[in-house]
Amino acid sequence: MVRGVGITIEFTLISFLLAIVLGLVIALGRISKNKFIRIPCQVYIDFIRGTPLLAQIYLVHFGLPQILGYKPVGFIDALIALTLNSSAYMAEIYRGGIESIEAGQMEAARSLGMTYGQAMRYVILPQAIRRVIPPMGNEFITLLKESSLVSVIGMEDLMMRAKIMAGRSFRPFEAYFTSALIYLAMTFTFSRLLGRVEGRLKASGQS
Repeated sequence: MVRGVGITIEFTLISFLLAIVLGLVIALGRISKNKFIRIPCQVYIDFIRGTPLLAQIYLVHFGLPQILGYKPVGFIDALIALTLNSSAYMAEIYRGGIESIEAGQMEAARSLGMTYGQAMRYVILPQAIRRVIPPMGNEFITLLKESSLVSVIGMEDLMMRAKIMAGRSFRPFEAYFTSALIYLAMTFTFSRLLGRVEGRLKASGQS
């Protein structure tokens, strides 16, 4: 299952990094005063958070090729689906972090002559990002586990490898139990690493 583990981690890391960027863009749109920007972002977030990831994978892999007329590519479609899903949750994480910053800081920055964009970039976002690292870590762990759903479109991740092993050996319990232990080991390891990062951030913030 080693190859499956590599594919699982690859999917998770790439989609998570893309979701970090896309989620920030959506979050800024979500808090925009322009309703033509804010409303579409809100609709996007509500749609993604209100529908199952499995349905989103099927929609990207089977639905969009039907409408747009292109040949589906499993690897790309899986990345798109995972990124779109995670970005909606990341957007809400960012929004919560931004809104947790005292309103007076924005007002103080604007009184110093900064534009809204400059105040957001140099004053609000640096503080907000420090605060959202713990929930971002939780989202990464969630994405790692949910990436197992890409096996439904034929991607040979850890879960698909377990399915193949179960079919060849006719011993599904050992195959799926082993895959579950591997997922547990990965989530445990990443949780500990993220915990150390969070601890260092807290220590640096207190110093």
